[in-house]
Amino acid sequence: MSWSGFKKAVNRAGTSVMMKTGHVDRTIDRQFEIEERRFRTMETAANKLQKEAKGYLDSLRAMTAAQTRIAETIDAFYGEVGTADGISGYYRQVVEELDAETVKELDGPYRTTVLEPISRFCAYFPDINEAIKKRQHKLLDYDSMRSKVKKLVDKPSDDAQKLPRAEKEAQIAKEVYERLNEQLSTELPQLIDLRVPYLDPSFEALVKIQLRFCQEGYQKMAQVQQYLDANVREEYAQGALDQKVEQVLQEMRELSIAGLGAGA
Repeated sequence: MSWSGFKKAVNRAGTSVMMKTGHVDRTIDRQFEIEERRFRTMETAANKLQKEAKGYLDSLRAMTAAQTRIAETIDAFYGEVGTADGISGYYRQVVEELDAETVKELDGPYRTTVLEPISRFCAYFPDINEAIKKRQHKLLDYDSMRSKVKKLVDKPSDDAQKLPRAEKEAQIAKEVYERLNEQLSTELPQLIDLRVPYLDPSFEALVKIQLRFCQEGYQKMAQVQQYLDANVREEYAQGALDQKVEQVLQEMRELSIAGLGAGA
């Protein structure tokens, strides 16, 4: 920060303190405050959307990777003699295809149509925040000069040129502030209103990508399901599946090796 910038920062800090103690009148712009609150709400939501959009892609990869690992483990658990029809191996193959093909095919379109547009939208926020900050600084400068003029009017200085100089500086500060304030007051609502048409294509793309992933997953799992026992679902609904599991557990308990441990 330059020496001039440092002095301005100190003066503005002093003006803020004087406002809090009631020694300097603060300009109130209710309409701008409303628009700034609307912008803050949108900014928070957009940043969260950007984070969650990235998280969705990461979660998609993590889920299919977990499916692949569990498929590999199940196949290893059954071993060569466990499934004569090779269903565990086929299940692993299908899950690996879902991970290698479907997710990777969706990665590029998702980034292009969802993640990148949201990120570009959020990239405007630092510049907008800088403009809002600059407006606040110029408002402090204007209020400070107004206060200075008021004091000179109430208590004239021995220097006859002091009041005209202060009035000129106050007018310049007013014009700088009002120009920036008008720009922000006009453009902030426009930016906020544009969020909907801007996001609409990405929202549509997100739904279509999710639909495709679900359809691909369903179709691949349906191929595996045809090799499973068709009676399993009905047995589960009737409670017979639990009985089958309990029967196998009982047979395991009856094995001599299963009784070893506590008394060994």
